[in-house]
Amino acid sequence: MRLDRMLSEMKIATRKEIKQMVKKGIITVNDVTVKKSSEHIDENNDVVKIYDEVIEYRKFLYFVMNKRKGVTSHSKDPMHKTVIDDMGELCVFDLNPVGRLDLDTTGLLIITNDGKFAHNLISPKKDVSKKYKVTLRDKVDEKYNDTFEKGIKLMPEDIVTKPAKMEIIDDYNCYLTIKEGKYHQVKRMFEKVGNEVVELQRVQIGDFKLPEDLEEGDFRELTDEELRILGLEEE
Repeated sequence: MRLDRMLSEMKIATRKEIKQMVKKGIITVNDVTVKKSSEHIDENNDVVKIYDEVIEYRKFLYFVMNKRKGVTSHSKDPMHKTVIDDMGELCVFDLNPVGRLDLDTTGLLIITNDGKFAHNLISPKKDVSKKYKVTLRDKVDEKYNDTFEKGIKLMPEDIVTKPAKMEIIDDYNCYLTIKEGKYHQVKRMFEKVGNEVVELQRVQIGDFKLPEDLEEGDFRELTDEELRILGLEEE
């Protein structure tokens, strides 16, 4: 890979800026000063440094966030702050949230620049489950589960939801596990049975649970083990 391509892919600098850095002699590869920004390197084995700081090449980045209320799960939004805005300096990378959570919904959100990985998590064909903690206006009725397991017709899409599973926590709280992500789906499902969602938090995607030590609004990189749980296959 060309050195300038590696550094520009990682959003370290533009190719024009990289040329200027090379002229200043501040970039080295294996401790040898680079003479041309077009120099070819082994991005996985060569040691690239800028001002003696090692630049580790990573094509893809993966983060887990505990989304807070009041931010949208979009990369850009002219009306509201986004989850990408909450990531500070990392917003320079081409990161996107995987799937959507409503403005007032909190909880587990995966953010990455790996489009294939994101597609596998949200594609209906992959049948990846999403589990939510739901707080309701009225008491939970165990009969809801019978309705959810059969599927609920949503309009105007004129579709029937896939079978969902509800687990009662207490009088006003339950978990709901679905295998799709239609617009406002959880809220609309409870509306259909005559109740109203007042708090909603996503707590699990597939077998991966929202980390208990991740405070609302915080984020961190996913570990290799967490990526494995989420189904990322090593090439």
